[in-house]
Amino acid sequence: MAVLPGDVFLATPGHRESTRWVVGGVPKEGLIPGKEYSILSSCGIVGELIGSSSQRKSPLGKVEFLGRWGSNQANIRDFSAINDDEAGADKGAELYLIVGTSAEVGKTTAGLTILRSLLHQGYSKIAVLKATGTSSIVELMTYRDFGAFTTLDCVDFGLPTTYPSEREDIAPVFDRAIRYMLGLPAQAVLIECGGDILGANVPIFLERLKKARQVDKLVLVAPDSLAAFGGLRILEKMGFAADLLTGPCTDTPTLLARTEKLCGVKAMNMLGPRP
Repeated sequence: MAVLPGDVFLATPGHRESTRWVVGGVPKEGLIPGKEYSILSSCGIVGELIGSSSQRKSPLGKVEFLGRWGSNQANIRDFSAINDDEAGADKGAELYLIVGTSAEVGKTTAGLTILRSLLHQGYSKIAVLKATGTSSIVELMTYRDFGAFTTLDCVDFGLPTTYPSEREDIAPVFDRAIRYMLGLPAQAVLIECGGDILGANVPIFLERLKKARQVDKLVLVAPDSLAAFGGLRILEKMGFAADLLTGPCTDTPTLLARTEKLCGVKAMNMLGPRP
């Protein structure tokens, strides 16, 4: 849906710490009616702009905050689609985890490829969680279009994003998300961590996931061989080992071979050979 000058729309105050595009958040005093703020993401996150990338993609625009909707102060957690009573026992689904060394490096592409591969192998129920980063209905619907039977992200568990990094109240949210996903009647659960493995509270999510269940397959997505090598070292410190490397670090036969030799881990280009 297009938003045009003069339109009034319902937005969510929130934080974003993109390593590629926009950084901003909610000021300590909150949003003040009549003051101008920035749209920090296409999902409707609004806040005070701290800075943006010099690359082509820029903040989406300025908006005037008119005030709260209704007389009661609402929190997105009040509209969470999932509650603790709905989390069942771990059903034992295969668990696939995708992490990356950067934003915009191909994690969703890797996730879609894994999803299609599992479906071709005869899996019929695959659940997808975009666990961290900025919420995106487009990404969730893309996973649905490719065959996932259910897709969720942080909004379903009461947060517009998983920023700011190192927030103190996020572990229980992650625990609830992990319990819910593992309790689904799925043959496989695919978890994509948005952002990189250092930001968006990904380290906290990985720590909570490690306590809940062993990961069956971990895919690391990286732009080049050196990033892949560094990402593996950080994952090792967190107690994880990658089973597969992918992303631009596999874009040519030369780079793929270099990545495998340097890292000692199988690498694969999930976009397939180019003509």
